[in-house]
Amino acid sequence: MAADHHWYANPTLDKAYRTLVDEEDARVCRDISDEACQVVPGNFFLQILSHFFTKLGDAVANPKTVLAWLLSALSAPGFFTALLVPIRESGSLIPQLFIASYVRRLARRQWAFVVGCILQAVAVLAMALIAVGLEGAAAGTALIGALVLFSLARGLCSVASKDVLGKTVPKTRRGQVNGWSASAAGLVTIGVGALLLLGGGSPGETGIYLLLLGGAALLWLLAAAGYGAIREYPGATSGGGNAFTEAVQRLDRLRTDEPFRRFVIARALLLCSALTAPFIIMLAHEQTGGAALVLGLFVIADGLASLVSAPFWGRFADTSSRRVMVVAGAGAGMVGLGLVLLVQALPPLAGSAWLYPLFFFLLAIAHAGVRLGRKTYVVDLAGGDKRTDYVAVSNTVIGVVLLLMGGVGLLTAVIPVSGVILILSGMGIAGAWLSARLPEVT
Repeated sequence: MAADHHWYANPTLDKAYRTLVDEEDARVCRDISDEACQVVPGNFFLQILSHFFTKLGDAVANPKTVLAWLLSALSAPGFFTALLVPIRESGSLIPQLFIASYVRRLARRQWAFVVGCILQAVAVLAMALIAVGLEGAAAGTALIGALVLFSLARGLCSVASKDVLGKTVPKTRRGQVNGWSASAAGLVTIGVGALLLLGGGSPGETGIYLLLLGGAALLWLLAAAGYGAIREYPGATSGGGNAFTEAVQRLDRLRTDEPFRRFVIARALLLCSALTAPFIIMLAHEQTGGAALVLGLFVIADGLASLVSAPFWGRFADTSSRRVMVVAGAGAGMVGLGLVLLVQALPPLAGSAWLYPLFFFLLAIAHAGVRLGRKTYVVDLAGGDKRTDYVAVSNTVIGVVLLLMGGVGLLTAVIPVSGVILILSGMGIAGAWLSARLPEVT
């Protein structure tokens, strides 16, 4: 067994692990088994590597940037672009309630993650083939189909990764797995955007999408390989009850718990921070002629926003998560409103390549605040055993609302894209107003 452990806990790896977690006694193993404790350094780095590949793949095949731009380039109706974010998010959110009970029956859950990564690679490869073979409504339908598969697989990875992380990495070290992988992926995403920017590319060129999506598929296969190498010891297989049935039973909290009900309504309105993004991309494609260099600017803006905003919102949320929701929600609403007013009032600015990525960057910062604020708020609002109920119920409701909100894309058939952005901006401002009326919980 010692030889079997050699790679996972050799002195060099051990030293790197101690340096990264910034503690003298890095071998304090809280909340994991003794045998898992022997191989923590290798498992720690393999998970950082795997999550880095998946986060980078997510950035390269991002529905809010690359896929939204691709659908515009393939002349797909606006309805399909509006479905991108709802399908990606709710498709991995709602089925988790079913997936969790299945994953908990597995003694070694890393293989659920590996299967999820392979399915995501298949889905993204299908998108690459759609980019070169289809256009119009046919391209939109096929791409949404591939995104459904991608989203379900993402849900499988999400549930499995939390369990594996809990079994293989001690408490007080787990947050750093996601932290380091997200930081590295954010930096590399900026590099991908810079390459797109320098590469330029003629409007409507499909080769760039083949390259991007093919590369993303490879990243998920690399993540699968890395995760497959993790040393996970068999664990308990109990607790595989039907979480969906339990969540439905808990829905009564929406009726009886007024602060929680108001939080869920505010969270639903604040979805505008995620839903506005594809419409800014559509507007940009419409006004700039679809140049690939503009797509490069969007990818850079997305990576940069995730790098610079998290520390600020984190400190702010420690003071008042409710105020973070107010400020970020109002910010998201004002970004959409400001962009539409500028484009309408100053037509010469409408064709500027830098204008849309700048507003997208501001929206991405507001979105990061909305996410962090509402995640912190719901944890602080709930006490004791209510926390699980709150998360299960709010996630289920928001997943359903997201799917319904996908219908907003139908409006592009009767009103301009800028009109849809204004409607979503109004939602954000209403969400901020409602958040201001929530009780303070920090």
